[in-house]
Amino acid sequence: MDYTAIFVLGIIGALAAVILFVAAQKFKVVEDPRIDEVEATLPGANCGGCGYPGCRGFASACVSASSLDGMLCPVGGNATMAKIAGVLGMEAVVAEPKVAVVRCNGSCLNRPKVNTFDGAKSCAIAASLYGGETGCAFGCLGFGDCVNVCNFGAIFINPETGLPEVDEEKCTSCGACVKACPKLIIELRKKGPKGRRVFVSCVNKDKGAVARKACSVACIGCGKCAKECQFEAIKIENNVAYIDYEKCRLCRKCVEACPTGAIHEIGFPARKPKTEEPKESSVEKKITLTKE
Repeated sequence: MDYTAIFVLGIIGALAAVILFVAAQKFKVVEDPRIDEVEATLPGANCGGCGYPGCRGFASACVSASSLDGMLCPVGGNATMAKIAGVLGMEAVVAEPKVAVVRCNGSCLNRPKVNTFDGAKSCAIAASLYGGETGCAFGCLGFGDCVNVCNFGAIFINPETGLPEVDEEKCTSCGACVKACPKLIIELRKKGPKGRRVFVSCVNKDKGAVARKACSVACIGCGKCAKECQFEAIKIENNVAYIDYEKCRLCRKCVEACPTGAIHEIGFPARKPKTEEPKESSVEKKITLTKE
């Protein structure tokens, strides 16, 4: 039996092993052991809401950062960030919680259908083909791409309105639904004190008459809300109003000023009904004049 071939293959294998060992030692990357510790404190959702590719990427970014300012795990929230700060010996920066908000009130009643889409039930596909089943080319398509990407079951399509609704208790503000919506009607906004917030539930950029014809509750860009706001929190751009939650003081005067009901108030106690002062009758007016 000829052992030459076996001997040669053995030498080649040994040389290859030595070369690989030397290369591994020379080019190995030594990871900071704190990355594993930080990753262990994270919820492991790997949702990407932090802006990094998964929990491992976020953990690495935290370890490399000089401070945790601007760093936030939306799923774990401030409690998780406090644990990370403890591991890294840094100061935890408290961030205001956010929640996904659907900026479209074009329900089946407010925005009737004018045609039917007979294709794949996907918002992304429908948006690439045409403007939608209603006269508003900016509103929700209602096929549920946002529902499909939510890993927390925090968003669902209301069968009566045909619009997505957010369960605030389940929403982690990961932003997956925001990225999935081709119409850009979902936004992450500050949850607000006691869950109170005010926002314009419309993104229609058509001029007032056109927008109102397509949807009875559309923003018509009249500017009444902006004139009423004392804090300069509202701006009109491209025929639609937008409320800056950083400037908004939740006075709700804009809600009353809006002629179409496009501005929504969430989490506030019910308003007290306005009581009208009793009007004087003509007889009472005559008696008053006689006395004078």
